[in-house]
This record gives sequence, structure tokens and C-alpha cells, in this order.
Amino acid sequence: MDAKTPLKPAPVTSGASEISVAGGWRNARGEPSLSGMFASVRIAKSGSFWRKLAAFLGPGYLVATGYMDPGNWATSLAGGSKFGYALLTVALMSNIMAIILQALCARLGVGAGRDLAQACRDAFPKPLAWPLWLLAEIAIAATDLAEIIGTAIGLNLLFGIPLEIGVLITALDVFLILALQAAGFRWVEAFIVGMLGIISACFAIQIAMADPDWGEVIRGFAPTTEIIRNREMLYLALGILGATVMPHNLYLHSGLVQTRNYGHSVPEKKEAIKLATIDSTVALCLALLINASILILAAATFHKAGKTDVAELEQVHSFLSPLLGSALAPSLFAIALLCCGLSSTVTATLSGQIVMEGFINIKVAPWLRRLITRMVAIIPAALVTIWYGERGTAQLLIFSQVVLSLQLPFAIIPLVMFTASKAKMGEFVAPRWLTVLAALIAALVVTLNLKLLIDFVSG
Repeated sequence: MDAKTPLKPAPVTSGASEISVAGGWRNARGEPSLSGMFASVRIAKSGSFWRKLAAFLGPGYLVATGYMDPGNWATSLAGGSKFGYALLTVALMSNIMAIILQALCARLGVGAGRDLAQACRDAFPKPLAWPLWLLAEIAIAATDLAEIIGTAIGLNLLFGIPLEIGVLITALDVFLILALQAAGFRWVEAFIVGMLGIISACFAIQIAMADPDWGEVIRGFAPTTEIIRNREMLYLALGILGATVMPHNLYLHSGLVQTRNYGHSVPEKKEAIKLATIDSTVALCLALLINASILILAAATFHKAGKTDVAELEQVHSFLSPLLGSALAPSLFAIALLCCGLSSTVTATLSGQIVMEGFINIKVAPWLRRLITRMVAIIPAALVTIWYGERGTAQLLIFSQVVLSLQLPFAIIPLVMFTASKAKMGEFVAPRWLTVLAALIAALVVTLNLKLLIDFVSG
């Protein structure tokens, strides 16, 4: 049969689980993503739309957690203190990009029965698939680096634990991951939603204390060409972009949607794609509110007071009390930071598991996988905190997010290619308008990254 001929999805058995895999994959194999949690959340076959949506809510919030990790805090705080509200437009555009790309991830995971890592392994030869795997691992290590530093700073601010000790303590979060996974995937989602609720409440109170100029806030969402002309602004803008879209989250969502037992028929899968897209879109709108709040808080306090070089998270903690006139504000900031680090570490573990199993088909115990990725990230984090102390953490956080931006094209381009292919997606191929938008996003990301590299080379 011609490889280009669309094939109808056919059930493929993998162990005790049966999944559907669309035709057109060169080495299509039916191993499910996150096999221990695959199709573990039951979706009612009948009932109201809202009842079905409630069963689907969850994966989007795990994805949203990645869009507000400590690395994002550093870029947003630096951008707000340096340029006021001007970079709010970048946060908005980045979030719109993320919503579009995550819609494609849901389509790939449900329609083709493949997460992005599996799709790359099945569609590309090893000389191409293995470098993509290494780049994905680099992105996860960069994310983990930000989470380690953020969690260690949160522990330091709340309990006075030295940064060097805090960095080592973060390796113990593997026990949190194991406990949540043993309880069931819905408990993982409940933990994340709880953490997001605490973070949201903390920032809502701090924004109320800061009382920003809402007219300036609204104008900050308007695009400006100054971002392209100003190299420092472009660097921070790309940091915000990398911290918002995040390549590892594309692998994560395409795997998480398969935790739902949505059925195998075409109508059931189409409904599942719609519900998963609603879930991720609503969750990412919440993520935008939190990201914007971080930048607004920095602009309304530090930029307004003339403190334009605030980037270290410890600086923010010490400056908030005198600027807002409340001893509560620094504690709220520290609590939100610690919750952010703890929740982000869960999603980083899951995305690492999906990437390793998907690309190279090696199944590693979650605790071992977590320790491996933690060790890769702990080494540079420990070196920086020991050598530079608090002064070097912000630069490392921002740099880690720029690394994520540079990795983005290697995840976005395959995602757009796969979901636009009728041969690979069959009846679930992405609409032409969605593919065009995603292709424009890929082109914009590539262009901005090239501009950054050119600026770097030219000094």
C-alpha cells in the first residue's frame, strides 16, 4: 500500500492496554505514553457536556504549571523592573502561541495516539531522532535548573536554609512524585491545581497592595517595535517566550491527554480533542494572569521606584516590604515561589519520562529518572550558588529560559509537520487555518532566535 495513502486508525494492543494509532507512521508501535497512567481516568460515555469536560480538566493545568516556573519569574521580574509594562505584549503573544501549539499537541496525542517524542521516533531516522532527543533533554535540564534554584530560594526566604543546602534538598522531591503517582493521576492533578490556587491568591493580594496604573497596564499589551531594536529587551523577550511556550511542555501535553479513557471511535476522539483543547486553553489563560501579575508587580513597584536592575529573587523579597508598606508581601512572594517550584518539579518529571520513553523506548523507574535529571541540573546550580551566591542566580535563571527559546524550533516544527499530514493523522488532521497559524509561529520563533544569535556574535 502507498505510504502516502491515509489509513483509518486501527487498534494496537500494548500489554493490557489497547490504544489506537493512526496510519502513516514508519515504525508505528503501540506503547502508550506514561503506561502506568494510560487511560486511567474514566470519561463518561453519556451525560452532559459539562460532566465530560469536568472529567477532562487536569492535563491543561499541569501544562500551565510549566508556564509559570521560577525561570519565568526571573524573566518577568527583570523585564518589569527594567522596562515597566512594555513586555506585557510579549507575555500575551507568547500565551497565544502556547494555546495554538497545545491545541496541536492534544490533536496529536488523541488523534494519532502518539506523544510528540514517539511521533519523532517513528517518523524520523535515528540520525535525526537522536539529536532531537538530546535537544529535548537539554530543554528539560534547563527547566529543572530553574526549578532547583527557585525552590532553593523559596526555602531560604521562608526558613533561612542556605542556598547550597536548599539545592541539595530539592533532590528529595522524588518522594513527592512517587507518592502522588502511587495515589493515582487525579491526585497529581489535584496537587497541581491546589498549588496554582495558592500562587494565584498570593499574587492577587500583592497586586492589590501595589495598586498599579491600570491604564499603563492596558497599554503595555500593545505591540512595540522597540523589542526588536533594543537588544537587551529582545533578550528578555526571548526569555519570556522560552519560559512561556517551553519545548518540553509540547511533549508533556501530547502524552498527558492519553491519561483519559475517551474511547476509540472517530466521534469519541473528535470530542476528546475538543475537550482537551478547552482544558488547555482555560488553564493557559490562568497562566497568563499569573505571568502578567509577576511583571505588573515588578513594574508597579521596582520600575516605578527607579529600581530598574532588580532580577534576583532575593532582591524582590527584601524590596517588597518597604515599597508596599506591608511585612506580609515578602512572605506571600516566598510562599508562591516555593509552591511554584514544587508544582513545576512534578511536570518536569512527567515530561522527562515521556521524552525518554518516547524517543529511545527505554522505560526507567520514575525515581531513577528524576534523580538523573536532578543531578544534571544540580551540578551547575550548586556551582553557581557556591561560587557566586545570590548574585548569580538571576542571570542563570534568565539564561536557562533563553536556552529554552533556542530549543523551541526543534519541537515546534515536527509538531506542525505531523499534525498537518493527512497520511499520519487521517481524519484528525489539523485544519488548514490552524496549521498556517502554527507555521507562522514557528517562523517567528526561528527569526527571533536568529536575530538574538546575530546580535550575540556581533557583540
